[in-house]
This record gives sequence, C-alpha cells and structure tokens, in this order.
Amino acid sequence: MMALYLMFVVALWVALTWALWRLWRRWRAVEGANRRLRDSLAIVLGALWFGVSFWYGGGRKYYYDWQIERLCAKDGGIKVYETVKLPAEKFDKWGSAQIPRNDMAKPGEEYYYQMDVRYYRQGDPDMYRLSFQIVRRADGKLLGKATSYGRRGGDLPGPWHPSAFGCPSGADITDLKKQVLASTR
Repeated sequence: MMALYLMFVVALWVALTWALWRLWRRWRAVEGANRRLRDSLAIVLGALWFGVSFWYGGGRKYYYDWQIERLCAKDGGIKVYETVKLPAEKFDKWGSAQIPRNDMAKPGEEYYYQMDVRYYRQGDPDMYRLSFQIVRRADGKLLGKATSYGRRGGDLPGPWHPSAFGCPSGADITDLKKQVLASTR
C-alpha cells in the first residue's frame, strides 16, 4: 500500500514537471516573444519548482532538526540543584522514585514534579520544548530540572507514522528522578 502511494506521489511530480516543460516548449515556439525574457522566466520558474519540491520533500525536516539541535545546545539537558535522600519504600522494584505530578499530589506529599510543554510551532511539523521540574513542597525549592526539545512530522503525507527527532537523549523525568532523588539503602 505504501509503495503504491509513493509511486503515485512520484508520478504526480513527474507529470507536473512534464506539463511545465511542454508549456515552456509551446511558449518558446510563439513568434515575436522576447527570447531572453522567456528563457529567464523559464529558468526562474524551473528553479522555483525544484526548490519547493525538495523543501517540501525533506528540506524542512532538516531545517527544523537544525533548529532543535541549536536549542538543545543552548539549555537542553538535566540540571541538578540539590540531591535528596529518600527512604527505600519510596522506590519501586526497578529503583525509580515514586513521586506524583503536581496535579495528582496529595497534601501530605513531600515532593512532586511539574511538566511543561511549550510549542514553538504547531502543524506539520510540530516543534516543542518539554520541561520537567522536581519541587520540594515545604519551601517550594526547585531541586532539579530536565529540558528537551523535539520535532514531530514534516514528512510527505501518507498512511505511515510521522518521523520524530529530539535531543538531548536522557533528559526526561525518569533520569531526572534518578539524579535528584537517591535511596538511603
């Protein structure tokens, strides 16, 4: 099914390119038209056609991935401000601390995490910033934060899942909890 769709997209692109070529050839045969103007216009339109085709076919993904890498280099990753020791019963069998999200935290919970998603671009592709913060309820102190950036989509439309790109790797809530919250075992 996917191969059939890709063949259709390629055939459509080839057909439109051929139609533009035929139109230019017909216009070229008209007497009295300024030859330099006609050829210059054909070159500009041809370059525009190929440029837009390659931009839509993949160039924009590379552009937004470059933007994501630039943002990651600026402030992506994990920053730990304070490490806290917790009793062993606060950890599950895989060694991950069990602390709730701020909207699920009960009044007696000592620590919670906040999640924030900020979209820089919505549509196709999406470009976003994902941030996690671990906070101590008693004094409201920020113990650590993890920031990552991502892109989803930007591919040729079709029946497949969109591609994605993100960085830095390991800047999620699981890794942040491992670095901020330690066991007393």
